[in-house]
Amino acid sequence: MKKYAEITGWGKCLPPAIMSNEDLATFLDTSDEWIRTRTGIEERRVSAVGTSKLATVAGRNALAAAGLDANELDLILVGTCTPDEIIPNVASAVQRDLGAKYAAAFDLNAACSSFLYGMHYATQAIRTGVHKKVLIIGAERLTRILDWTKRESAVLFGDGAGAMVLEASDEECGLLASHVTCDADARDVLALEFGMSFDRFGFDGIMPFNFVGQEIFKRAVKGMNTAVEKVFAETGLTTDDIDSLIPHQANKRLIDYLAKMCKVPEEKTVINIQKYGNTSSATLPIAFCEAIEQGIVKPGDTIVSAVFGGGLTCGAGIIRWGQRVTPLQPNDEQLPSSGETALDLILPLHEKTKAAWDRRNNE
Repeated sequence: MKKYAEITGWGKCLPPAIMSNEDLATFLDTSDEWIRTRTGIEERRVSAVGTSKLATVAGRNALAAAGLDANELDLILVGTCTPDEIIPNVASAVQRDLGAKYAAAFDLNAACSSFLYGMHYATQAIRTGVHKKVLIIGAERLTRILDWTKRESAVLFGDGAGAMVLEASDEECGLLASHVTCDADARDVLALEFGMSFDRFGFDGIMPFNFVGQEIFKRAVKGMNTAVEKVFAETGLTTDDIDSLIPHQANKRLIDYLAKMCKVPEEKTVINIQKYGNTSSATLPIAFCEAIEQGIVKPGDTIVSAVFGGGLTCGAGIIRWGQRVTPLQPNDEQLPSSGETALDLILPLHEKTKAAWDRRNNE
């Protein structure tokens, strides 16, 4: 009998420190109106802890919703482009902190597309019988790598994590079809120039962030359009069969375009970018969690998702929800407050980066 990968658990982790557009305007040449009209973002979260801690809380909440013990997992997959360190991976820290003794654990970096990429490959692993219970997490601490002197990119991103549990099932549900790809010719239009090729002895504290907004938008539209068409063709479904659209939360204008393309009305399109900004790999699972909590996703619903990210990676998927939309155990664990505000956490980064740019420009 054919196996499917049912979504049985879901959870999220959102840092308590909130940075509003007005907060950003205290140290950047910007305003609430400028940010809101161009992106749809009103505020974002700033984490005082590392990516692995965000991922662990989200993972613990997803396990609670599924009613699973961590030792039942046979794979933990973490999508992130902001790991705590290069080695070891984030997934191994999550495995340790959850107590998942028998799980394989690895990270996947497809930038903002990482969670859908993870669903794509985890679903194939379950369908082939290689794995039976998989925890997928998207987690990012983007605020630590941004250049806080650059308005165009600094206003866009925030921190957070989201997770899902996939389990082998005989019911036709989960990710029914998916298509992932990469437009590598344009990989440099969205890039952070820091890594193993960086001159560590000449590093002055500046991590240049390339963000060519118009080119990213153009290629994202083309890539997501193609991916969505492919998953519709694979399943034989049409836009009339779709109950909701849950897309990557990168820009309100892009979400509106995608909804129009998929012919999904506003009331069926999940948008939470106004609260969290772009949390990269975490946007998709966080949005799913909130859609379930708000009653947007109902038993048996058919959902379309589309994503794009640095690389430029891209993808789309059609997901059929199972019959359960309530967690088996409470899945609302949160990070404790560090006592620091978002400005407390960000202003030192802004000041140090500004000083580094001043030194470089004066050399």
